[in-house]
Amino acid sequence: MNDNQLLRYSRQIMLPQCDIAGQQKLLAAHVLIIGAGGLGSPAAMYLAAAGVGSITVYDDDVVDLSNLQRQIAHHTSDIGMDKAISTQQTLNQLNPEVRVHAVKQRLEGETLENEVKNADVVLDCSDNFATRFAINKACVAQQTPLVSGAAIRFEGQVSVFTPGTNNSPCYNCLYQSDGEELQNCATNGVIAPITGIVGSMQALEAMKLIMGIGTTLTGRLLLLDGLTMEWNCLKLKKNPHCPTCGS
Repeated sequence: MNDNQLLRYSRQIMLPQCDIAGQQKLLAAHVLIIGAGGLGSPAAMYLAAAGVGSITVYDDDVVDLSNLQRQIAHHTSDIGMDKAISTQQTLNQLNPEVRVHAVKQRLEGETLENEVKNADVVLDCSDNFATRFAINKACVAQQTPLVSGAAIRFEGQVSVFTPGTNNSPCYNCLYQSDGEELQNCATNGVIAPITGIVGSMQALEAMKLIMGIGTTLTGRLLLLDGLTMEWNCLKLKKNPHCPTCGS
């Protein structure tokens, strides 16, 4: 690291759990973020600010006025712009040292498999069941850690899935693929800070995975009720009959 990097990341480096070795792991890491909306915005911004060396962002949508209440990577002047490109511009302004690859495309099929394979950690910041199950399946196949987040109304949830380690369950162990389509913010609404809380927690879990520190949310589902400000933690077990990761 050069002198500017030592100064930029000094408040992290002084933490004994991180130190210079941890910061160097962040600088060498590649994170894939799928979705540049309410969750992807804060997650991407904190990972870039913290010094994750390479970030790939996929989103096939454009910035709309109704997004600006919670999708903080985008600005009023970005309305009509591709969300992936708007996010890239924000991250470049925040930390020009980070390499940001932005793609306006729904990530699926062989491209999804390849992107997941090339990532150290995947963040699922999407908003629909089909995408979530596809991401989970690719992460299980490639043995890539997955940080999953969701937010709606005043409620948020976060979990980590680490295929092949710690007897981790997968997303399909938690939710059945033949269930009802996930509710989304467009039809149910969402209070702005909930997405910020969940996205920030996804960034923190990703950094812990990269640096190999602390205890991640593998095998646990963390739930937040923003109206009462109560947290609940559910323990998750691997489903031996799971169609994605079961035997």
